[in-house]
Amino acid sequence: MPRTAAPPVTSPAPTARRRTSASVVLRSVLDHGPVARSTIARLTGLSPASVTDYCARFTELGLIREASAPRRSNGVGRPHVPVDLDDSRFVVGGVHVAVPHTTVALLDLRGRVVARRELKHENTDPGRVLARAADGLAALLAGAPGCRPLGVGVAAGGWVDRESGTVVEHPLLGWRDVAVREVLGRRTGLPVHVDGHSRALVNAERLFGLARESGSVLHLFVGNMVDAAFATHDEVHHGPRSQAGTIAHLPVPGGTEPCACGRNGCLQAELSERTLCRRAREAGVVEGVNPMHVVAAAAAGDPEAIRLLVERAAAIGRAARLLLDVLNPETVVVTEVGIIHREDCRRALRDEVGDERAASVVPTSFPDSVLAVAGGSVALDVLYRDPLAASPEAI
Repeated sequence: MPRTAAPPVTSPAPTARRRTSASVVLRSVLDHGPVARSTIARLTGLSPASVTDYCARFTELGLIREASAPRRSNGVGRPHVPVDLDDSRFVVGGVHVAVPHTTVALLDLRGRVVARRELKHENTDPGRVLARAADGLAALLAGAPGCRPLGVGVAAGGWVDRESGTVVEHPLLGWRDVAVREVLGRRTGLPVHVDGHSRALVNAERLFGLARESGSVLHLFVGNMVDAAFATHDEVHHGPRSQAGTIAHLPVPGGTEPCACGRNGCLQAELSERTLCRRAREAGVVEGVNPMHVVAAAAAGDPEAIRLLVERAAAIGRAARLLLDVLNPETVVVTEVGIIHREDCRRALRDEVGDERAASVVPTSFPDSVLAVAGGSVALDVLYRDPLAASPEAI
């Protein structure tokens, strides 16, 4: 990387209680800023003195700043000086490894994409893919001279073990036991955090999206890989070795697509973008393997393209209904190309879910940047959970 974060200093490790308090204060600034310290104290239940202490610390670290104009309380008394995120100094790197390409991006502290680049895979050798991702991030940082990186988040499909920073298995890439955190950390010189893309996106929805106020959120990702993630009370369920959310082999009633597991009709085999594009080619809709070409054909009025997308959305709705029955989340977020871009697909999805729960099912909050946001949100989740440790001083 062309730039590095601030040199480390020695400071005592924060206690669990202090981490939690720091997290709720910074989240309050994210959610409500510009916001007075007294309001943060009221929202969090912390003492005004504690809030003032955390705000001073975050200001020192460059994570927040005082707003330019003080506000008076009811027009009398000493004016309040609100604080807000300082989104002008720091970024996180985001890497999303998909089957055809890797997306690299820079995100600010509000989860907004500052810069991004798509790197088509020459091959899927993990060393080569990760080396190109590191070089891509370096190029983005070179083009953003005012930004300092706090770390890098990496999201991928398949089985991803967050604790070890490893892609344990990604069948479509041919990856097994790839030490992503170690490889990218060595090449970038930055802290690297790794997670599955559905869990990354459920965190993005929690922090920056439509599900910020939901007590529980289910995220359903339907691309070349099909998986899910579930968060309740601000905690994402990972399970042993981060295997939670594996739904690729749920059976689809009446499904006929052969799966690599040896059965027919598994959810991923039926709904993957590879299957969508193959069916579109067979119907004479498009050539190639880009699902956005199917979406474009539907937008141009091709009835076969429309049929394929609506039928797929309906099948996703049936899968979502099953997961709703099991998990009963307040909000279901679906990331899928047809549902992102077409109202008839969203209608088919909600029709299958049923009238009682239809309003709780929404498309992703990041239709134009979902892969970039997925990668960056892995690092931003770490920042907002433990802002004192994720600050430049701790790097």
